[in-house]
Amino acid sequence: MTVDLDSVAGVRGDGLPAALSDPLRLAAVAATGLLDTGPEEVFEDLASLAARVTGSGRAFVTLVDGERSFWKSCVGVDATAAADRQNPVRESFCYFLVGLGGEPFVVHDAAGDPRTRDHPSVGPMRIGAWAGFPLLAPGGEVLGSFCVIDDSPRIWSDADLTTLETLARSVSAEIHLRQSLESARQAHRVSARLAHSLQQGLLPPALHAIPGLETAASYLPASAGGVTGVEVGGDFYDLFPTRGASFAAVLGDVCGKGVEAAKVTAMARYTVRAIASRAPSPAALLGELNTAMLTQHAPRFLTAAYTAFRLTPAGLAGRISLAGHPPALVRRADGRVHRLGAPGTLLGVVPDVRLADVRFRLAPGDLLLLYTDGACEARPRPGSPLGSAQPVFGEDELAAALAGTRGLDAETTVKEICGALAAHHGGWASDDTALLALRVPPSS
Repeated sequence: MTVDLDSVAGVRGDGLPAALSDPLRLAAVAATGLLDTGPEEVFEDLASLAARVTGSGRAFVTLVDGERSFWKSCVGVDATAAADRQNPVRESFCYFLVGLGGEPFVVHDAAGDPRTRDHPSVGPMRIGAWAGFPLLAPGGEVLGSFCVIDDSPRIWSDADLTTLETLARSVSAEIHLRQSLESARQAHRVSARLAHSLQQGLLPPALHAIPGLETAASYLPASAGGVTGVEVGGDFYDLFPTRGASFAAVLGDVCGKGVEAAKVTAMARYTVRAIASRAPSPAALLGELNTAMLTQHAPRFLTAAYTAFRLTPAGLAGRISLAGHPPALVRRADGRVHRLGAPGTLLGVVPDVRLADVRFRLAPGDLLLLYTDGACEARPRPGSPLGSAQPVFGEDELAAALAGTRGLDAETTVKEICGALAAHHGGWASDDTALLALRVPPSS
């Protein structure tokens, strides 16, 4: 059968509209994700409404590729399996809509209309009258049709056609919404992967091994919209040798998230490494970092805990300085926990900062825990059942959780703390959470 429509821009070798094989149109049809999928309530409802309002008995939501018409919905036809809800494109009236480039196609008497009287489906499908409006992609490509079929010839009223046109737009809008949501999900996944890669680049791939010392660290990004790690955070940690037999551990929290926070995080981490070998004390180092941030006009402020230490025959001896950061926690071998460090000024805001060094020692079995405020301000997702029952997991709760890890090595301790936080907030992290633990092994 050859298509006889003045508005058709050419035909294929089989006599059907060339537009059926247009690559852009085929790509748009595939992008709907609806081909070969089962019935869905929203499409069934719209098709049922069309059949009921027009009194036609049959209504279809159809996607048309180059070779077939797939019925996403087929009200009035007993077909549920995908294989039964389709027919070859040449046996469907839908190709008329594709060939017309988006115009409706209305037939009052299919057997008598010269456009359709020789069509192979008129008899087998009992098509007395047919009326359809195109389903359009955002780019204007014809995806298929929203149509009704009556067993007998009839005159489709203006009200019938207005209803069909409105419902066809509703179907197209539903398809567009789904595609937009899927595009957003894909962009979300790409952003999450990029954020994860960037975040990993801001953290050491592995903690520096220090003979005679157990070390462990953990980083959990904040949750956003139920998904973790969509934006790169500002928390970081590092552990490295400085000079001679001395080492340094630093943990910081840059205000905010995203690219600007990542810039400050990278600058802070590498500045600390660059000046650590010559800084006379942790407080002096943090003071130099503050100057560097102000000189470079860092767009975010920073809180940090920095400790310089060395191993001794009796365990570990060090000094710690806090810049607007929560105090460190020390877990003694007997399970007692106490806070460590003097409050200090956060960095990157004012030129004159007040910072102090506090000396400490760790004996065999003792552990030092550095953490960001995600570990001491943890809370369940707002509006969740946990949110109304659980208070904030604060510094006291963190200290109690750490005391409950008495005797555990550094790695297991960090895992236990992470588990306690997850149990409290139900897997929804309100803020980035970084942990860094150093433990002197017990004497053999």
